[in-house]
Amino acid sequence: MNGYYVYILECSDKTLYTGWTSNLEKRIQEHNDGKDGAKYTRTRRPVSLVYAEICSCMSEALKREVQIKKLSRGKKLEMIKG
Repeated sequence: MNGYYVYILECSDKTLYTGWTSNLEKRIQEHNDGKDGAKYTRTRRPVSLVYAEICSCMSEALKREVQIKKLSRGKKLEMIKG
C-alpha cells in the first residue's frame, strides 16, 4: 500500500478516532499494540478500521484529517456508511 491515508478507527468503547499515515496496516497494528499508538487509543483497545481514504500527498492527508476531525459524530458515521 503506497500513498498517504486518512482513517477512522472505532475503539472498544464505540468512540471514533481519526488519524493519517503512510502505512495503514502498520499503523492499525501500532494502535492495537499500544506502544506507538495514539494516547487516545491506548486505553480503548482493541480498535478496528471502519473508514479509510487515500490521499495524493502528506499535505492533502493532513488537511483531510483536520476536516474530518471537525465533523460531528453523526456526520462521521454517515461518511463511514457512505
